[in-house]
Amino acid sequence: MNSLGINKGKKETKVVVAMSGGVDSSVVAALMKEEGYNVTGITLKLYDDVISQKQGRQCCAGQDILDAKRVSEKLNIEHKILYYQKKFKSEVVDSFIDSYVGGETPIPCVQCNQTVKFRDLFKFAKDLNADALVTGHYVKRVQKNGHANMYRAKDQNRDQSYFLFSTSQEQLDYLRFPLGEIDKSQTRSIAQKLHLNVAEKPDSQDICFVPNGDYSSVIRRFRPESFKPGKILDISGNQIGEHEGIINYTIGQRKGIKISNEKPLYVININAKENSIIVGSKEFLEIEEIELRDLNILGEEIDFENLINIKVRSTGKLLKAKIKISNNSAKVLIKDSETGISPGQACVFYSKDNYGDKVLGGGWIQRTYNKKLST
Repeated sequence: MNSLGINKGKKETKVVVAMSGGVDSSVVAALMKEEGYNVTGITLKLYDDVISQKQGRQCCAGQDILDAKRVSEKLNIEHKILYYQKKFKSEVVDSFIDSYVGGETPIPCVQCNQTVKFRDLFKFAKDLNADALVTGHYVKRVQKNGHANMYRAKDQNRDQSYFLFSTSQEQLDYLRFPLGEIDKSQTRSIAQKLHLNVAEKPDSQDICFVPNGDYSSVIRRFRPESFKPGKILDISGNQIGEHEGIINYTIGQRKGIKISNEKPLYVININAKENSIIVGSKEFLEIEEIELRDLNILGEEIDFENLINIKVRSTGKLLKAKIKISNNSAKVLIKDSETGISPGQACVFYSKDNYGDKVLGGGWIQRTYNKKLST
């Protein structure tokens, strides 16, 4: 059994490394090569260079493809580019826009992993007869009882398990995550020692197709008709102002409401059908219960019998909650309320054991409830 848990010699073990052109995936490729595996690097081209040049530090752009190619040449490994622009546009960008226009706060990185990366790249690696697909994600993979289990990374400031909750068991069994047990500083140190050209390259920021985090510019480009003025309502349904388009607002937002009030006003709800936003004081952002759709369960039934931990945003803390699963949906009862939870985000389940925080799966937030106000 080799270091990847595959019953082959390292030279006979073919691995595909997903190379974004960043330091993490480049180090993973270098580590696999250094260990003696038969490595092929794959880079996905997800959008046009003209667009990507405006993005700043993003992934899967023109310069990143060149960086991945240079690293592959230095390591003397085969490198392939897959042109997935159409798939990315239809399955990630369009879905993001539909969700945002619908008043949600989408997470396209999850959908990207769910589709073009772990579904399509997974199939491509299988077609190459690769024994494993290896990525630079910061998550831990632990083999138990004949199957792989996903855990939060050692470097919890870099942990990416939230974005991978929709990974299927079949995919998880095939995937490997070498960086799950090390810190980001160690990753950069390895890149420096190996004299990789990306050793000092900044990390990608924001959503790859959203320039400088300006979501509205993306919506304006593809759906200009979405910028319709509408009503700003208080929690009693009274109009107290007018907005310039619901896509300029997200749940919990305070800036940009432009209405004077005794207490600070926050966006409490977005009603896309009525083209209105509801604002109120911070107490109405406290959420005690959420409904989920499109579940992906990685844990066992017994894992959900007691209180477990959840995350409702990638940078959020772990919250105690009780989960009631029904077919492909669930109700989540949060022990202590949390503010600013928005439909369109993910709720990811965790349980604690000797290996750390195990990912039990998760789902998409469809509806939230406040004791004083249902949204």
